[in-house]
Amino acid sequence: MEHPTVKLYNYHVWANKLVFDHVKKLPEGTAETEVQNAFPNVLAVLAHIYAVDEMWLSVIRGATFDEARAVVMRANEEAAEMKLGGQERKFDETADKYRAFLADGRDLDRTIPVFHPKIGEQQALLGELVQHVVNHGTYHRGQVTSILRQLGHAGVPTDYAFYMFE
Repeated sequence: MEHPTVKLYNYHVWANKLVFDHVKKLPEGTAETEVQNAFPNVLAVLAHIYAVDEMWLSVIRGATFDEARAVVMRANEEAAEMKLGGQERKFDETADKYRAFLADGRDLDRTIPVFHPKIGEQQALLGELVQHVVNHGTYHRGQVTSILRQLGHAGVPTDYAFYMFE
């Protein structure tokens, strides 16, 4: 039986793939079209999801605050220069890294130390941190839908229930 943390992360990958597949079917340039929203376009939202996924993976693996900050800055710069296909490849690479980490036989119910200069060292369950990654992605996939609707396109349903019953 699949561990709940792994299942939840696999949902995140599934939902991201649906978004990429949907956006690729839209007229060329849709992902780059600027709108008035929290992010200027779909690519910017996707770049943010990717960068934060990379950052949290580094935290889960034990990175210091400064190391995690460097990861998110590098990933943001990388993704900001990419078109949709390049970003999709980065998402796939990140998913492979998460899956390898989650499948390496470690205790997925363990507690991980997380340090932030403003709040100090805290403890969090690995599953809670993965849930945060998934929730963050869900929030921003909703922003992709909002941008697409502004541009006259439908979004794609990525609710967890659709994943469970697919």
